[in-house]
Amino acid sequence: MRRAGHAEWTKLRTDTANAWLVLSLVALTVAAGAGVAMSSRCDAPGCGGDPARLSLTGVMAGQVAVAVLAVLTVGNEYGTGMMRTTLTAVPRRLTVLSAKAAVLTAVTLAAATVSVLGSLLVGRLVEPGRGFTREHGYPALSLTDGPTLRAAAGSVLYLALIGLLSLGLALAVRNSATATGIVLALLFVFPILAQVVADPDWQRHLQQFAPMTAGLAVQATVGTDRLPIGPWQGLGVLALWAFAALAAGGRLLRLRDA
Repeated sequence: MRRAGHAEWTKLRTDTANAWLVLSLVALTVAAGAGVAMSSRCDAPGCGGDPARLSLTGVMAGQVAVAVLAVLTVGNEYGTGMMRTTLTAVPRRLTVLSAKAAVLTAVTLAAATVSVLGSLLVGRLVEPGRGFTREHGYPALSLTDGPTLRAAAGSVLYLALIGLLSLGLALAVRNSATATGIVLALLFVFPILAQVVADPDWQRHLQQFAPMTAGLAVQATVGTDRLPIGPWQGLGVLALWAFAALAAGGRLLRLRDA
């Protein structure tokens, strides 16, 4: 496992495209979060805003970079035929899967931590000027605040789970373009359907089932009792999606030829 992990790390870090994707994750997350923070306002006490969640809105943009990075971790090897070499060097296919998942998770967690902390720092600096002040019931963002810490840690875990979900799907379909399309559809089509469906009960069920909507519930620090699903329960739904994708991808990896 150690040698397999070292090989996967070498493959990931020596591909320039992967470095750009990691940088894109940080840049997109911080920039999008900053844009939302600077365009939001709280003009009176009880305005109903959620400063932490507003600052972390960029996670929705950053997850695209994570998904592409995870897909290419597998898709490039199938596209070039290098997967045959990988499986020849490491015949135990679950070891290959574990090594890829471990390296991807480590890289994603590191980049996601930088992204989330950067987003919260920007929010802490910007949002008081947009009306999110103590006078309006909003102290400055701080990781010493329990709900803010949960939103930050949950956002980091969310991005890591998106990576694992994408990795599993890429192993299942073995094509980068197809896998990317499936991942983005899973993330963004469900929220659209929830807006189109007129029945409130179906809307709620779709929001509870959708990997992105459920997973991002962990960012909420205000009005959590009104969410379709609780913060940690929502992240658990995303974890189940990721586990199912990895299980399917791992099963097909064992059954099929490279």
